[in-house]
Amino acid sequence: MGLIEFDCLCAGIIVADHVCAPIDHLPDAGELVTTERLELAIGGCAANVAVDLAKLNVQVAIAGIVGSDVFGRYVQEELEAAGVNCDFVVESTTHQTSGTLVINVRGEDRRFIHTVGANAQFSGSEVTPEMVQACRVLYLGGYCLAENPTAENVARLFEIAREKGVTTVLDVVIPGEADYWPKLRPVLPHTDVFLPNDDEARIITGETDPVRQAERFHELGAETVVITCGERGAIPLSDTALLQADADRVEFVDGTGSGDAFDAGFIYGLLNGKTEVECLRLGSALGASCVRETGATAGVLTEPELRTFVDERPLKITSLR
Repeated sequence: MGLIEFDCLCAGIIVADHVCAPIDHLPDAGELVTTERLELAIGGCAANVAVDLAKLNVQVAIAGIVGSDVFGRYVQEELEAAGVNCDFVVESTTHQTSGTLVINVRGEDRRFIHTVGANAQFSGSEVTPEMVQACRVLYLGGYCLAENPTAENVARLFEIAREKGVTTVLDVVIPGEADYWPKLRPVLPHTDVFLPNDDEARIITGETDPVRQAERFHELGAETVVITCGERGAIPLSDTALLQADADRVEFVDGTGSGDAFDAGFIYGLLNGKTEVECLRLGSALGASCVRETGATAGVLTEPELRTFVDERPLKITSLR
């Protein structure tokens, strides 16, 4: 009996997010600061993108590793409740579920305190050729956060995917200053869409200009590169186009998961045969919707809501060539 077929397989990091609603200031040593609420929520690139895609009526499965603990059970239950297939989620008996404390201060960017946990065990080899063949898009999120998955495993996985006609999509998490080229050089030639943000791209490339960042990744083999730039929009580059997209303007509450929502919108466009410009429009809309509520997925639009949002809000997209 073959595997159930999916539109998208999301592989990579799965996290239990502990999110505080916006506070007025960071507490000093020994100080107690109150917040309107603290929430436990699904987090991690693979989990966020999977949930966002499920909201868009995409048939989606997730592959990753969680701990054999209460947080591992929580994230699996929440993923399944959202409509994500968790058959490929493995429970570790030696590592706890990855967790992130997300601190929101009014008027400031998010702060994160993170433990890699069970995600450190995800090598990429857990995703079999049979699993790849069962999907149309293979998304790997959170790459570069830890030593695993290795560049060799990811490059081979993406190579197999493309041989089978599966579109490969890559996103990264960059924890600090380091040399990330050994992780990326073997993988980018097998990557159809690479979706880093401008801060991550700056650390990797040393370039501050998003256009030059995109060019560096494209030169190393990534077919399409989209540099997301938060409130400054996004810069997509491919063989056929170099564009600049504005950002949708919405009321900002919490930026957690906005990049993952952008990825999900872009993937939704790919699955529906949309043009690069249309994929960009969908990504921008879904990313913007995410920041309206606390948590990585709570505010993300459903499929009908996304269509209405896009129809009612023209977005300026300019060719830079």
